[in-house]
Amino acid sequence: MHISSLSLINFRNHADRKFDFDRGVNCIVGANGIGKTNVLDAIYYLSMCRSYLNSIDRQNIRFDEQFFVIQGNWYKNESEFNIHCGVKLGHKKTFRKNKKEYTRMADHIGQFPVVMISPYDVDLIKEGSEIRRKWIDGIISQFDAAFLSTLQRYNKVLDQRNALLKQQYENGFFQREPLEIWDEQLVRYADEIHLKRSDFIQELIPLFQQFYSVLSGNREEVVLQYESQLKEARLGDLLIQAYPRDSRSTHTSVGVHKDDFSFLLNAQPVKKFGSQGQQKCFLIALKLAQFAWLKDRLSQTPVLLLDDIFDKLDNERVAQLMRMVSDNLFNQVIVTDTDEERVKRIFSSIDIMPNIISYEREKEII
Repeated sequence: MHISSLSLINFRNHADRKFDFDRGVNCIVGANGIGKTNVLDAIYYLSMCRSYLNSIDRQNIRFDEQFFVIQGNWYKNESEFNIHCGVKLGHKKTFRKNKKEYTRMADHIGQFPVVMISPYDVDLIKEGSEIRRKWIDGIISQFDAAFLSTLQRYNKVLDQRNALLKQQYENGFFQREPLEIWDEQLVRYADEIHLKRSDFIQELIPLFQQFYSVLSGNREEVVLQYESQLKEARLGDLLIQAYPRDSRSTHTSVGVHKDDFSFLLNAQPVKKFGSQGQQKCFLIALKLAQFAWLKDRLSQTPVLLLDDIFDKLDNERVAQLMRMVSDNLFNQVIVTDTDEERVKRIFSSIDIMPNIISYEREKEII
């Protein structure tokens, strides 16, 4: 599977731009600030029905415009598909495949998979647990629509339970019985979510460790750990124990919405003890593991999007990474960088001839 062409109208800083891509490795090179990252984000949009960088659709419309359109032509199983995404202020976002509009965008997710590696991925390490949960859940959802549905139901029940806690607090009336109907549903959905997250992490760990070992020259030991309150006790019991605290805070303090994932380097948190190069290597290995997992589950090879990944990696790790992304595991790779000569030098050293797209700032329309 690969994307052959991309058309952008009023998307971020692009007024009207078209791109053609080859199978194999494509490199978009140009100065900072001209919109290279936005090209990758547009491809991600066509896969996941949302931006990788900004989930608020209207904020991706070019300044002083009322809409944006992204279109791409994809080849999959020897068939061509045109994917169209349109966002207009005051209107519902539209998504079409071969001119047929989706009634549910969730039906599109997973059909044209991509994996993006970006400098913004450092948030997975440095920010709170919500970022890591969303990343894990997003991967599973591309393969498992039932998981996505269960997650959505869990969150709706959680909102209802929190609303009831708030109502009891405001009325000064505290009683557990009215919460039991929501507790029962939370327990049912939480058990399903916990099981699938656990299974996913166990499958991801060996893939991640394999990729990190290659990138680092087997110099460091890395570990992923799934942390969940459900490992220690049943959620039903935890909800009963937490009720006094929840009634005061008006929020549910236990459940799978509190799960987290620990990233360890040589038995220490990579957030605190990893160098910038080690953190970047850690993140790249995570994303390559995601790629391999999706490829196996979807029986499709995702498009790999690499945004500004050469910075803060030493020459040895860059060479190892490019060797990996140029082999048969990866069907199409799209890379951005600021230095065309560096790109040519890197790929020349491993006997790869990429399709180089020299990218200049778009001329203003008068």
